[in-house]
Amino acid sequence: MEIGEERGAARGDTRLAIAFALLLGLAWAARDWGALSALHLPDTDDAMRLQQIRDWLAGQAFGDVRQYRLAGGLAMHWSRLPDLVPAAIITLLRPLTSAHAAEVTAVIAWPLMLFAAALALVAAITRQLAPEAARTAIIVAGIAYPVTTLFAPGRIDHHGLQIVLVLATVRALLAAPGWASGLIAGAATGASLIVGMEMAPVLGLASLSVLIGWWLGHGGKDGRRAGQLAGLGAGLSGMMALGSIVFTTSDWSYPACDGFTRTVWLVAQTGALVPLLLGLATPVLATRSLRTAAGLALGGLIALPLLPIAQGCASPYGHVDPLVARLWLDHVGEAQSLFAAPLATAIAYAGLLIAGIAATLWQVARRPLPGWVLLLALQLGALGIACLELRGVYAGVILGAPALAVAIGRARARGALWLAGAWIGSAGMLYPIAAQAFAPAGKAGAICDAQAALAALPAGTVMAPIDVGAYAIAATRHRLIAAPYHRNNAGNAAMYRFFLGEPTAARTIAARWRIDYVLVCPDDFTELDRTDAAKPRSMLVQLRKGHAPDWLRPVATSSGAGLWRVAARLREPPRAD
Repeated sequence: MEIGEERGAARGDTRLAIAFALLLGLAWAARDWGALSALHLPDTDDAMRLQQIRDWLAGQAFGDVRQYRLAGGLAMHWSRLPDLVPAAIITLLRPLTSAHAAEVTAVIAWPLMLFAAALALVAAITRQLAPEAARTAIIVAGIAYPVTTLFAPGRIDHHGLQIVLVLATVRALLAAPGWASGLIAGAATGASLIVGMEMAPVLGLASLSVLIGWWLGHGGKDGRRAGQLAGLGAGLSGMMALGSIVFTTSDWSYPACDGFTRTVWLVAQTGALVPLLLGLATPVLATRSLRTAAGLALGGLIALPLLPIAQGCASPYGHVDPLVARLWLDHVGEAQSLFAAPLATAIAYAGLLIAGIAATLWQVARRPLPGWVLLLALQLGALGIACLELRGVYAGVILGAPALAVAIGRARARGALWLAGAWIGSAGMLYPIAAQAFAPAGKAGAICDAQAALAALPAGTVMAPIDVGAYAIAATRHRLIAAPYHRNNAGNAAMYRFFLGEPTAARTIAARWRIDYVLVCPDDFTELDRTDAAKPRSMLVQLRKGHAPDWLRPVATSSGAGLWRVAARLREPPRAD
């Protein structure tokens, strides 16, 4: 194909990607319009992200990502980078329409923009490896559950942006080796680390592939692989430098590897020296033995002082209160191991990932091109991550689309039955449907609208179950004690001890945190085991029986929530001695 034809085909891919993203996205928006129009977003993180953007636009400092209405002011582990586009949309539209309409537009438009970018990048990756399958890959990626859930209208949290950055890294590494491809891959990797740490293992494997290609000496003596390696280090280092100037937060020194902290910056910036220096030193490293020696020496020299930090980074949730870890963190779906998850969940999440790995393995067996090998390595890495945390499947699922698209093309030539089987195996949306065969139908829960119950009350501090927190902060004026964030150790532990402790202990906690309201819904606390849930003298059991202590006054509500007002004497500050 001539260069002009290739560019025309690529432009056609991009147009199809945008059209398909719009078709699916607008259909999803129409389906969920009732919730979206009320800004009841799909996930607690989306709700909290919206509130963080509101706080910034209302005057909170760009570098201050604390949530001051959570547990007295929680240092969030987030970056402002994912806030930029939705905040820009809201700012541009507010003079033309209402603030509410501007926010609704932003929470729909931003995920669709990311979805279109992701599908276009999948097409570009596939066209590099198997041009005839590029447009089929767009369709496969567009229905690739569960990764498509990250691009649904309302999903303004950072995960969709991270998937786009992973795809951008892979696309750069599939281009002709050189400084340019390395710079783009390094910059995309750095941007992803600024956004969050979820994709760090997959991006680490992508960087390792560049190092291996350099060590093998692919690309001849023209230095293209050396340039790509040096460019990778320069791009990562440059993005980390930019991040340290623009995206540092007021809690930059927080001692953890759970976001873009000084610790993460130090590890990434130091690590970027390895590919940069090895790439620049290539002219004097003519043999593989010299490259091996240089790589081991330089890597060891840099890694040794970082080893204590790396050990801490291996367990970003290590400081979570054991009670909170047992009752909440161990039950977070995406944080569960593939083997610990219910069978139906494991099938729904990992089914398409396994199919994609099989299809890519087939391509490697047929044509062991470096590009297919890279995709297989990243998918296997994603599966390895999923064995620890299910959230690892997202990148692996979408990276399987190129090989699945090729398999569909080959099946088409073999007849209708083969084609139907290939599409069934490649249609990610079918895996959760099939998984339902392994999951008993649950009872419909009682209707309970915690936000509606709280909205009518004067602003105060609320003790409520953990999943209420983010939504209530975004939908009301109240302050919350608990919310689903691992840094909120004190607030989450206080909430569990309040509801699981006896009324006397709960009274002390209510006074210490100056609680104004207590709220609980009938279906809350499903994470509790039978022992915790059935403690007869616990506040939770007493409230559900209607036996509230005398310092709680019931508040009438039609929302289905149990709601009580705390006696004013408990909220008074202690007298000075």
